[in-house]
Amino acid sequence: MVVTPPRRGHSAYPQRNAGDEIAGLAARKAAARLLAAVIDARTPLDGLTDNEHGHPQYKALDSRDRALVRAILVTALRHRMTIAGLLSKRLEKPLPPNATALSHILHVAAAQILFLDVPDSAAVDLAVTHAKSDPRTLRFSGLVNGVLRSLARAKETELAPALAATREAPQWFSERLTAAYGADKARAVLAAHRHEAPVDFTVKADPAAWAERLGGIVLPTGTVRVEKLAANVADLPGFTDGAWWVQDAAASLPARLFGDIRGQRVADLCAAPGGKTAQLILAGAQVTAIDASKNRLARLKQNLDRLGLTADLVLTDLLDYRPAHLFDAVLLDAPCSSTGTVRRHPDVPWTKTMADVEKLADLQCRLLAHAVGLVRSGGRIVFSNCSLDPIEGEELCRAFLAGKPGVAADPIRTGEFAGVDPFLTSDGTLRTTPADLALESPGISGLDGFFAARMRRTD
Repeated sequence: MVVTPPRRGHSAYPQRNAGDEIAGLAARKAAARLLAAVIDARTPLDGLTDNEHGHPQYKALDSRDRALVRAILVTALRHRMTIAGLLSKRLEKPLPPNATALSHILHVAAAQILFLDVPDSAAVDLAVTHAKSDPRTLRFSGLVNGVLRSLARAKETELAPALAATREAPQWFSERLTAAYGADKARAVLAAHRHEAPVDFTVKADPAAWAERLGGIVLPTGTVRVEKLAANVADLPGFTDGAWWVQDAAASLPARLFGDIRGQRVADLCAAPGGKTAQLILAGAQVTAIDASKNRLARLKQNLDRLGLTADLVLTDLLDYRPAHLFDAVLLDAPCSSTGTVRRHPDVPWTKTMADVEKLADLQCRLLAHAVGLVRSGGRIVFSNCSLDPIEGEELCRAFLAGKPGVAADPIRTGEFAGVDPFLTSDGTLRTTPADLALESPGISGLDGFFAARMRRTD
């Protein structure tokens, strides 16, 4: 997908300004620095590009340069393997292991040349200037110039074949997808990751009317989907009135799995940012929302306030939580590897490892065991997360149910919920992937990768 940064007249063009500083260079330096933080230090991109608490080089830029930096980074990560292959073809020998700074300069420039609306000459010239400004890469400035100019000349003939032949993922992630879903489905998931995700809205009422107002469609699940927004989310109709909230269609499914919960006491564990909390409230439940992060809980309250909804908010580590009375139902949307959100967060495969997946699965199992103890006998538990890995989903639940007396599977039945049947497994659990929900075009298709299972306490 082509991401469009600012056009002519902006700092994408290497011009001297009044301070004799090359316009656009600071943005490219920031992009390379942040790419290094993601790849070399496995730092999540969202934190680096946070407007209040992000990386100092990022925060020093104006809003347009920040948008350009984020476009470069998302593109460089989304197409990292293709970029690496096309650059490698132009090197007589591989870059030395300690030449990471040079690699990041080349990737930042290549992302612009191959995928962004930036003139090739601007991308090349700024990369050469960047290389000359860094003692680590000064002696490679000629190589930078030659490699990138060759890439620019050949992109019309080489890019499409390279995309067709390349799996856009680190080896560990590609192997896990293949093991879990088979080669064909894994390829489809990785292909979906190349496209920016559409924007989904959960609406309080009348999805058809809101689809028309927002310029979108209504999915079979009732979610309103818009391929591309015409304005910032906060400027859209209905935002101030609290008529809807942004929530991927897959993320909206777990809270629906309880069925009729009117008048019931329901706990939303690990609740922030509050989309599922809002769903439970609108379904008529008396909701207690629990989160271990003060900042995330504050954000949840802000979101509920905008929506005109209220819940009991509890700041605590879930494993320390002991309510005075057991709940009728609990929802545990557990912390996970987030591998189901790569369309939105292309840094995830590069900042996580298989060891992280296994560690998080262990945490999820402990949280689930605690969650079961918070619900009354006969009450329901819904466990969910946004991981694609069965270790955090199907396999975890099978092992948990086999080893945990007093709790039993409560399979989701065919026809029980509108739009859910295509995502049901043979075990009666729910599984979505970015390759599911194929619609008219890739930009409007797909879902976040999600897993959900329903259980019932029996003792």
